[in-house]
Amino acid sequence: MSDVKYSGLSGNEMYCAYLLGFSPADLLIGNSVFSMGFIGSMRANVRTVVGGEIKTITDMISEGRRLSFEKLEKELAQNRVSGVSGVKSDLIFHPGNMEFLSVGSGLTDTLNRGLKPFTTSASAQELFAQWDSGYQPISFAFGNVAYSIGMAKGIMGGIKKYFKGEVKQYSDIFNTTRNLALSRIVEEARGKGANSVVGIKINILPLEAQGVQEMVMLGTASYNQQIASIVGNVGGVSSSNLSAEETWNITKLGYVPLKLLVGTSVYALGFVGGIKSAFANLVKGEINSLTDLIYGAREESIQKLKAQAEEIGADDVLGIKNYIYDLGSGMIEFLSIGTAIKKVDGLSTNTAQIPPQVIIKEKETFIDLANVSYGRTIQNN
Repeated sequence: MSDVKYSGLSGNEMYCAYLLGFSPADLLIGNSVFSMGFIGSMRANVRTVVGGEIKTITDMISEGRRLSFEKLEKELAQNRVSGVSGVKSDLIFHPGNMEFLSVGSGLTDTLNRGLKPFTTSASAQELFAQWDSGYQPISFAFGNVAYSIGMAKGIMGGIKKYFKGEVKQYSDIFNTTRNLALSRIVEEARGKGANSVVGIKINILPLEAQGVQEMVMLGTASYNQQIASIVGNVGGVSSSNLSAEETWNITKLGYVPLKLLVGTSVYALGFVGGIKSAFANLVKGEINSLTDLIYGAREESIQKLKAQAEEIGADDVLGIKNYIYDLGSGMIEFLSIGTAIKKVDGLSTNTAQIPPQVIIKEKETFIDLANVSYGRTIQNN
């Protein structure tokens, strides 16, 4: 039998894997194909939804992702590898069908440490930084929510009466919806015996049903002995979307990521938005009322992060990013995301300096501009 391994690891990843005592094993794959008919049948119902989760679609997509991942885990057991790095959970639309695809690169423990087999969304480069910071990987984890971004027509008539400002009922709906994906990845991690979810990546994907999107959070359920006594105020499981390098840096400085924070505010532009184009034709320069409205909306979403951070006793919030979504009919969502951190005495990394191979970015060596839409892959983590 040939000993040649067919791995998805890059040269830099292979180097980092060796530093951790692993060698490359074969690429592992799991998939599941679902009919698109189910989502298509939801279109008529979606048009009447005011916003929020569409549980039937969430459950269907969650099942597809889980089935494909379970098949990858089956390959892991059959190949008797020690772990799988860089696990992806992709959605690929084929004519009439939707494929859920899980792919990862196998790792073999060269030190024969008797490790329990693990899976992680981290590349081997990211895995080194997380492992060196004390985060031992247990399992790839995800949380998702499918939701409507539409607004019921009858209610939209009332919204037009607003001159400006936050529409709190919609802010509440979207805050609840956005945080569902986070609560689900945390619960999955807790069920696997983890006390942290690190390296969370957030994707928002359009689905085939009109006005429906999926927010999915992918990360690694891990256990860190150093923070076991710290995470009680976040339900026993910390969560973070900081990069692996950032995680290493703040650990070196003595900080623990406590919680991924999500805050959203929905504002109606109303009369102000309606006259925007008219103003543009009459005068040049700033429209002060619209400037103030949008500034206030951003501030409101950030204030929601601040309130969450204070509630859990965080010292700082890092990596805040703001996103704006047009919901139609003069409605705009302002979404803020960041990670709350806390200073802890005695916390540090295993090594004094992170190797350069951990932070070297891979260079693209294959570019196909002739078939950019072929297969219509809508997620590529």
